[in-house]
Amino acid sequence: MKPKILIVSSRYYKDFSKNLEFYCSKSLGSKSKYKFISVPGIFEIPVVISKFIKKYDGFIALGCVIKGETPHFDFISKSTTDAIMKLSIDFKKPIGNGIITCLNRNQALIRSKKKGQESAKAVLDVLKIF
Repeated sequence: MKPKILIVSSRYYKDFSKNLEFYCSKSLGSKSKYKFISVPGIFEIPVVISKFIKKYDGFIALGCVIKGETPHFDFISKSTTDAIMKLSIDFKKPIGNGIITCLNRNQALIRSKKKGQESAKAVLDVLKIF
């Protein structure tokens, strides 16, 4: 039976999110049943995953944060990553972290073409263990 995977994607940086989504879905292909949900930013990803935690076998978090001139980047990145990890451990469900944290737009463009695929592969690999 194909696993059900929910992909929660931030639309804050739409151009990078589209790349992440494309390469993620390409990697999942026909290996799973998956659905996309779009949220405003990465900070909203954990709460959406928690809402659907019992309805899916695995999750993929996609988005982009680009460092600015304030510490906001650090707070948002760390709190989101910590919340995703806590959900994964507490509910024993794989959550692929495809959120890219970048220093500039050029770095985001490059990473957005790899991280979606890597996070999808990670979730599928962990689901094989379960």
